[in-house]
Amino acid sequence: MGLSPRPARAYAEPEQEEPAMQMNDSRLIIAPPATVWAALFDPEVLKACVPGCEELTGTAEDGFEAAVVQKVGPVKARFTGLVKLSDIVPGESCTISGEGKGGAAGFAKGAARVRLTPEGTGTKLDYEVEANVGGKLAQLGSRIIDGFARKMADDFFNRFQDAVEGPDTAEPPAEGEPPKKGWFKRLIGE
Repeated sequence: MGLSPRPARAYAEPEQEEPAMQMNDSRLIIAPPATVWAALFDPEVLKACVPGCEELTGTAEDGFEAAVVQKVGPVKARFTGLVKLSDIVPGESCTISGEGKGGAAGFAKGAARVRLTPEGTGTKLDYEVEANVGGKLAQLGSRIIDGFARKMADDFFNRFQDAVEGPDTAEPPAEGEPPKKGWFKRLIGE
């Protein structure tokens, strides 16, 4: 009696996934909460703020489809996916979540919980981010992935702050000159 051949696998190997990365931070944005809130829901602002974003279509109500090109360590990939806004408390807080697939590179998914609080003449923006990666990206190791995720979050919120309040200037405007505004503030006429 001979051994019968091993049956072929009828399922794909599950993609390796790293444990969730978590980070949190806050920013003081020199703009009223209503302006910051409006910027969070504006597709042009989001597209400009997501590093490597090539396209972003859709609405805040239905979700956004996005295409982002990123290089993580030696892996460069074009991720396509969906970004949704949920847990919305108008003017106060929301969750921005998304998941993208990068073909052979794997996938990335995460969520940022954002809270706005009036503070003086501006708005304190607090965020908590949780992110996961899988596939080849997960094989890079947590040090590379954690560093990349932190850089992406910092880049996004730096760009967001610049879009809303304008670039950080070392010197105040000359006497009689109006202060510089971010492109979003100019757009909405503030």
